[in-house]
Amino acid sequence: MHHSGPSVFSIPENETSAVTFILVGFSEYPDLQVPLFLLFLTIYTVTVLGNLGMIAIIRLNPKLHTPMYFFLSHLSFVDFCYSTVVTPKLLEILIVEDRRISFAGCIMQFFFICLFVVTETFILAVMAYDRFVAVCNPLLYTVVMSPKLCCSLVAASYSWAITCSFVFIHFMLTLFFCGTKFINNFVCEHDAIVAVACSDPYISQKFMFILATFNEIISLMIILTSYVFIVITVMKMPATGGRYKVFSTCASHLTTITIFYSIIICLYCVPTTKSSWLLVKVASVLYTVIIPMLNPLIYSLRNKDVKDAVRKLMSSLLSS
Repeated sequence: MHHSGPSVFSIPENETSAVTFILVGFSEYPDLQVPLFLLFLTIYTVTVLGNLGMIAIIRLNPKLHTPMYFFLSHLSFVDFCYSTVVTPKLLEILIVEDRRISFAGCIMQFFFICLFVVTETFILAVMAYDRFVAVCNPLLYTVVMSPKLCCSLVAASYSWAITCSFVFIHFMLTLFFCGTKFINNFVCEHDAIVAVACSDPYISQKFMFILATFNEIISLMIILTSYVFIVITVMKMPATGGRYKVFSTCASHLTTITIFYSIIICLYCVPTTKSSWLLVKVASVLYTVIIPMLNPLIYSLRNKDVKDAVRKLMSSLLSS
């Protein structure tokens, strides 16, 4: 069916509603379906318990009512959300023969993935700024990082993420889709959806690339600047004890940042070739399934305050 220019920009309702996507997932490895199902189910269980547990511990322990843990509880919330947007559908397509997903369902999943990934990007930047103030201006810390500023920074992260997600969706919907198409991923991820469009996706891809790169650069600039100042300040400290404490607090944050950014940059800031679909799938698994599980583990295992809070909670539960 031939289409002239304008129809690309206004998708006829009846045509788009008839569009069906089939998530290929890992169907080319039939022997791995059950092991992968069990693996992802385990990871998802750990993710949910870890992140909701982290939020509960932070809420229940007055000692953890500080800006750093306020941001950490939002990081846990975002991790829980985007794991929940992706993993249940992934588990479903691993065990069910019918791997279809409606056009609307796919677009909604893409919207929420964008929303939570962009939010996480900026919450990590906010956390770096928080560490910068704590290390470089310790006397002014409680004044600078007021509850009002903390709420504003988190609200700004969510608001910008919502804006980006709507922009991405807008450009996605300027494309024309037709018939039943196979999405070469287990998740409705931008490159995979755009690859099955029946119209030229050049503008959508270009815009996604520019906005994703802009988000990465801005947040990485905030993070790198914060950590340059932290390192300079720490190097001026006389006692090694103080140095160790600062570095151990920052190490967990740096670990999270390194894993998250390296994967996101590989996925969105490096143009995809058809031969790299397996790499895209693996990277998608890492950032949508693995990272949400790692964050609470990294922060709880490296953090004395969290460990103490968990011990206290356990002992109070056991004694009751």
